[in-house]
Amino acid sequence: MFAPVFAICAASAAVKTELGTSPVRLYPFGQAPQGVALPYAVWQQIGGAPENYIGNIPDLDTFSIQVDVYAATETSARNAAKALRDAIEPHAHITRWGGEWTDPDTFHKRYSFDVDWHVKR
Repeated sequence: MFAPVFAICAASAAVKTELGTSPVRLYPFGQAPQGVALPYAVWQQIGGAPENYIGNIPDLDTFSIQVDVYAATETSARNAAKALRDAIEPHAHITRWGGEWTDPDTFHKRYSFDVDWHVKR
C-alpha cells in the first residue's frame, strides 16, 4: 500500500552523493528533523487508487507522489532533483515538473516534481 520511494532512491549512488548516506536525507513529508542539513528532500502521497477489476481483487496500486527538494543554492537543488529523477524513472513515471522557488523566510531553494508509481501487490 505504499510506493517504495525511499528504498529505490536510497539505493542510488547519485542520490547518496547529493543527499548523504548516514542518513540519506530523504524524508516522508513532515518528518525532516528540525535543522536538517541541506540539501534534503521530502515526499508525500498526493493521490492514488487500486487497479479495480470486476470479479477479481486488485493486483496493482497506483500512487501519485510529490517530491520536494530543498537546498541552499539553485544548483544544489537541481543536482539533487536530477539524482532523484534518475533513480525513480526506471521504476515510475515523472508526471509533473513543479517548478522552482525561494522560501521568503529561509531563502532555501525548492524544486518540486510529481511521480506516478505503479506497485504490484
